[in-house]
Amino acid sequence: MHTIRRTILILAAGCTMMAAARADEPPTFERDVRPILKAYCLDCHGAGEQLKGKLDLRLARSARRGGKSGPAVVAGQPEESLLLIRVQAGEMPPTEKKVPPGQAAILERWIAAGARTLRDEPASLPPGIDITPEERAFWAFQPIRRPNPPPVRPEDRARTPIDAFLLAKLHERGLAFAPDADKLTLARRAAFDLTGLPLSRAQLEAFLNDPDPLAYERLLDHLLASPHSGERWARHWLDVAGYADSDGNGNDDSPRPYAYKYRDYVIRALNADKPLDRFLIEQLAGDELVPRPWRNLKPDQVETLAATGFLRTAVDGTSTGAPDEPLAANQVVADTLKIVGSTFLGLTVGCAQCHDHRYDPIPQSDYYRLRAVFEPALDPAHWRRPAQRLVSLYTDADRARAAAVEVSAAKLEQAYRVKAEKYLAEALETELAKFPQAIRGQLRDAFKTPEGRRTGDQKRLLAAHPSVNITPGVLYQYNQAAADDLKKDRARIDAERAKKPVEDFVSVLDEVPGVLPETRLFHRGDHRQPQQRVGPADLTIAAPAGPRYEIAAKDGRLPTSGRRLAYAKHLVDGRHPLVGRVLANRIWLHHFGRGLVETPGDFGVLGTRPTHPELLDWLADELVRQGWSLKRMHRLIMTSTVYRQSSRRHPADPENAGYSRYPVRRLDAEALRDRILAVSGRLDPTPFGRAVPVEEDSVGQVLPANDSARRSIYLEVRRTKPVSFLSAFDAPVMAVNCERRLASTSAPQSLMLMNSDFMLNHAGTLARRLRAETPANPGRAQPNLDPTIARAWQLVYQRPISLEEADWARAFVTAQLETVGRGGNGGDRELAVLTNLCQQLLTSNEFLYVD
Repeated sequence: MHTIRRTILILAAGCTMMAAARADEPPTFERDVRPILKAYCLDCHGAGEQLKGKLDLRLARSARRGGKSGPAVVAGQPEESLLLIRVQAGEMPPTEKKVPPGQAAILERWIAAGARTLRDEPASLPPGIDITPEERAFWAFQPIRRPNPPPVRPEDRARTPIDAFLLAKLHERGLAFAPDADKLTLARRAAFDLTGLPLSRAQLEAFLNDPDPLAYERLLDHLLASPHSGERWARHWLDVAGYADSDGNGNDDSPRPYAYKYRDYVIRALNADKPLDRFLIEQLAGDELVPRPWRNLKPDQVETLAATGFLRTAVDGTSTGAPDEPLAANQVVADTLKIVGSTFLGLTVGCAQCHDHRYDPIPQSDYYRLRAVFEPALDPAHWRRPAQRLVSLYTDADRARAAAVEVSAAKLEQAYRVKAEKYLAEALETELAKFPQAIRGQLRDAFKTPEGRRTGDQKRLLAAHPSVNITPGVLYQYNQAAADDLKKDRARIDAERAKKPVEDFVSVLDEVPGVLPETRLFHRGDHRQPQQRVGPADLTIAAPAGPRYEIAAKDGRLPTSGRRLAYAKHLVDGRHPLVGRVLANRIWLHHFGRGLVETPGDFGVLGTRPTHPELLDWLADELVRQGWSLKRMHRLIMTSTVYRQSSRRHPADPENAGYSRYPVRRLDAEALRDRILAVSGRLDPTPFGRAVPVEEDSVGQVLPANDSARRSIYLEVRRTKPVSFLSAFDAPVMAVNCERRLASTSAPQSLMLMNSDFMLNHAGTLARRLRAETPANPGRAQPNLDPTIARAWQLVYQRPISLEEADWARAFVTAQLETVGRGGNGGDRELAVLTNLCQQLLTSNEFLYVD
């Protein structure tokens, strides 16, 4: 409901603004009316082969001709136009979503002005909704061209072409950049931007004391080389990829034990500055890059296969079986296409699954052409559950070693069986001696007969005399010494088998060999109603200067279909109108808190328009020229004046629409938790590996198991058990994916900072660290906490304490010493006071925000 309401409001607002801008111009069908009809009417009156009421609204001429009820539009006579009458009465469309009054007013003006068109209309149209010249002219579908940076003046302080584009807009409003930020602010900003962690004291002091004008550039190089930069920027990518460590299959929410290998792939790729074109290709088609058979895989081949985890992030309801597996499998495909569409194309392609997209020029047939690209690997007719998509990493050497170990263990096992039979036989004879001679032979025969071959009489006889049922497990009751031998022998056998190499796996998206499924358009998106066949292709609108990019059904040079590989290479050929813009916008977003397009997953009609379109195109082109290097783009953006300026607010630009200052931003959830761990001295920097499990405590808070202090990116992302601290600060719960995090301010955040065990425990840990790192004050009746307080400011804020802050801190400590009882912290009142002070610092705006 929220999405529908947002859609209506945005469309209404957009049309209202267009109407206001063209108040002096008569509306035209192509420019003003058709978008309204497409959003509300053409699904019934133009999109399908069967026209309701035989009314076709795709052309102004056919609207005037009308249908069963007569003309829908009477030029110059709004009061006689049945289309307008029914829209204004709320009768059309016959769904809950009605035409907003502002758009109905446009229809009325258009009819009153003569129902004009911009050009002569075709004599006929093929079935479905075509793509009009007006839709093709939309900004996002134009070829990327490299504009020349506007001229700048010496006093503008422009350092890069980025600054020139922004200054041109600022000058139009009589604005300029804010002064440069001081070195401390800039260092903290850069460190959290690139690594999500504070600089060490030594690193910070080295930078602050370096008078070289290029000291900042050297700092950036140091941060870009840090392995923590890959962890930081991988978190951004994993959001849009929809990464999770569980399948999301209802309450089971089955763990994905090998999903972490995709996470680690992303971190390693970004640390190595893998070119983004290769990064994209591997995620969409890594399996098509690694030749089969997949035995004795090299580390780089395993990484390439792990990259396909991008296409396995969607919720998978088939994990443990589903009541309707075809339905669940098709939903996996649909969600995967949504992720691909928003990540690489910046479009809501999923809205064309059931019908032509109501707002963007994406026909339903294009949606299924895109599906055909992926269907050989995501084929509901030959569906494979997650456990069936695992590739063993056992090498021939591993298998040989395992076989040798098994031979050795089998010898020990044979010796164990001989010894066990001897001991059991001895115990049996000892026990049989207790029975009458007449039944000893019967009991012996029944015992020695294999269980599956015993007669009914034998079973009843043994049941009546249970003491004869002697097994190695109960041998100790008859011969303790024999049982202890056997126990040691079993331990040796287990120890021997433990020498086998552990079999590891990687989760891979690949195709079913030899199967090329047909992709058919589903009527109303219903997989039970397949219609015409479609072939693999890119979106028609993504080819602004030529025909749609079509892909062969089978690449004869490859053992696979080659569809995904061909599509991935097409996306990064440098000519695609969307991919470069989308990637450049995401990079900008994570440096400034908002994109040049503020809807990074929707570059379509309902998305926002770019605030600086020339800059966006320049960045998209520059990304290709820089060899698709993310680190070079980081350096380019972060050496610009717009990035290096202070956050001082300008009264003429209160919302910072023109980038007249650097935006103050709250740390995201993971960076906040990691910063708390770092300043308290607990942060575990161990990289990679299996996710740290999460668990609920006694009050229902979800926490890392064993109070793990590893970076937040390594915590398990369990869809049904999001880590409470992270979710309170807007970490996403992955239903599909997260195109952009929206920072909220809520009461639960304050409660989490004030009352959670995580905050209280780490405030105490920080207090103990402070006391350990500052000199003691023996023999004083009243402890001198000044050195400890000063050290607290250095650790938490990375700067010296001011005189005013020192006075406040002393007053706080004095008041706390008078009120804090001797019960807390084992009676250590000073530690209790320090803990309270540390909590104040860890919950302060200066700690939570970066400027």
